[in-house]
This record gives sequence, structure tokens and C-alpha cells, in this order.
Amino acid sequence: MSKERITNPSKKSLVVAYLLWLIGGFIGLHHLYLHRDRHAFIWWCTLGGYFGIGWISEIFLIPEYVRDANEDPEFVKKFIAKLQSNKKPPYSSRRFVGEVLLGYLFGQLVQMAIPEKIFGGIDWTFLHWAIPILIAVGVWTVGNIGREEGVLWQSLVAAILVYPIRYLIYDETYTLLITSVATAFVFDTFSKQWQRTPPKRRGKLERTFKLSTAILLYFALWGSFLYFNGTIKDEEGGEIPVHEAIQNFLASAWWTDLTQALYDSYQYAQHHGWYETWKEIFESMDVDGERNSYKILGVSATASQAEITAAYRKLSKEHHPDKVKDEKDKKAANARFIEIQQAYSVLSKIKSSRRRKNKQFNEDIIL
Repeated sequence: MSKERITNPSKKSLVVAYLLWLIGGFIGLHHLYLHRDRHAFIWWCTLGGYFGIGWISEIFLIPEYVRDANEDPEFVKKFIAKLQSNKKPPYSSRRFVGEVLLGYLFGQLVQMAIPEKIFGGIDWTFLHWAIPILIAVGVWTVGNIGREEGVLWQSLVAAILVYPIRYLIYDETYTLLITSVATAFVFDTFSKQWQRTPPKRRGKLERTFKLSTAILLYFALWGSFLYFNGTIKDEEGGEIPVHEAIQNFLASAWWTDLTQALYDSYQYAQHHGWYETWKEIFESMDVDGERNSYKILGVSATASQAEITAAYRKLSKEHHPDKVKDEKDKKAANARFIEIQQAYSVLSKIKSSRRRKNKQFNEDIIL
């Protein structure tokens, strides 16, 4: 083992970073590997920086990301030179556009998630004031990537002060865009500064908790949009709100029967054990078709092979397609005839298999 590996076991590999970029760059796997969790979350919720645009553009930036993660002496030297020549980080059109786009995305998502109609007797449109808050969070998230940082409160103030233009222009798209641009401008002008100390390496538990919380909140907004404002089409082409469809489904006979069956299975397991319960469920599934075949031939489960054969012959004669002249009825008769034949075949195989097993069992006992 090399001395370098002993002294720095957490050193990141450029090859691994590129490999993760290639196979999982759309969801930010390479950024997770390099402890750039904010960057990873942005790539995850925008599919690689707005459908891969950011992902592709990183192909020449990954070496710098790796040197940053490893605190490479050459990277540190260049970074110190930047600090000495620039009091604050210089303007970056790439970062500024990223701030605007993510702020706009978060604002739009909140707007979509607010119930459009009165729900539960409450008009939820007052929640639109959460839109500037999420715009500010989006701008701040992009602004705090890498060796740059800034406070959140200035972005919040800017977004909340600019957002009321919605009462002047009456266009939500322009409102979100103008608010996002203004918030990004305020962040870059007043908040942005260098992160002079190396980013603190968080533990796996803390990183997982923070990232999972962000992902759950993101999914919650999409879930709210689908539940309250989403619609599905019925058989006649009419649109039904998703929340009404879910309520109707939960009140349906199918769901009621399913929940009752699950409850009955649980009660059965309490008295007979889970093994017997699973055995009963497996038998009721009729995977070999035995129960259904008895039903088709109209015989009991204790019927002998002779009784099964007699029932088969009788039903085959009654439902033979040649006895039907009408074409429509002939198709139904043919289907019924095939069903009878299949049922007889299934039961014959099962009976034959059981006879062989019983014979072998008796021979083993004698021996």
C-alpha cells in the first residue's frame, strides 16, 4: 500500500468521477461521490441540469472538481490567487443562469402544487406567497455550490419585495421569471462571497438525512400537484380530478373486498400461524388450475378419475361446436369446448402425478 493512500484514504479518483458522470451524471452520482451534495440534488431534480445540458458541459470541469475535493496543492494555490485578486467571486454567467433557472423551477412547482379549487372548505390560493420563498431557496442553493457562498435572507427579502409585480402584469410566467432574475441579481451583488475555508466533510448519516429531506419535499410538491390539480380521463372522455378518483376507488367494492380479505388473513394468521396462512393463500391462488378445472367440469374435489372422465365426455358432447350452426354462437361454443378439454387435461395430469407419488411412497415404505 502506498504512502499516499495511507495518509489520505479518502482521496477521490478522477477515473471513478468520470465513470459516475457517464453512468449516473443525470442524477448527480459523480457529485455525490465528490461530496457536492447541493450540486447532486440540482442535477437530480433537473435531469442533469435541464435535460442534460449542464451534465454535458461538465465534461471538462470534472478534473477541477476532483482537485477541489482532494484539496490538491495546485488547486489551493490557484484558489488563493483568486482570493488575492478578487475581493468577491467574479460574475459567472453560467452560475447566474443556473440560479435563475432553479429559482424559476422551484417557484413554478409551488405554483402548480397549490390547489386551484376550494378544498376542505378552504381557499388555498393564499399559499402563493410561498412562491417567492422557494424562488429564493433555488437561487441560494445554486449560489452556494463549490467555493462560493452567500446568506439566504437577502435573497428572501428581494424575492418577497419583487413578487408583488404579479398584481401589475397579471402573468404568472413573467412574474416568476422577473422575480427569479431580480433575486439572482441581489444574491450575486450583495450576498455572494468566497468560501475561504474548505467545505466541511459531513458524515454519511447527516448527508443522507439532508438529501432525503430535500428529495421528499420535492416529491411532496409534485404529489400535491397531481393530487389536487391533476385529472384522469374516464371511459367517456370526461376529466375527473385525481383526488376524487382516489376517493371513489377507496369507496369501491373491489378495495373494500381487498381490505377485508387482508384483515381476514391477518386474523387467520393470529390463530393458525403465518405458515398455515401462506399455505392457505397459495392454495386459494389455484396456480395449477385444479380448483377451476373442478368447477368447469362440475365435479367435486374428491371425484375419481372415472367420474372426471364421464363428466368430460358428457360436457364435450353437449358443447361440441359442430352442433351449433350460428357463427356467433359457434365461437362461444368453441371457446367453451376448449375450456372443457383444458380442464380435463389439467385434472388428468394432476391425478396421474399423485398416483405416481403415492405408488413411489408405498414402495419406499415396503423397502
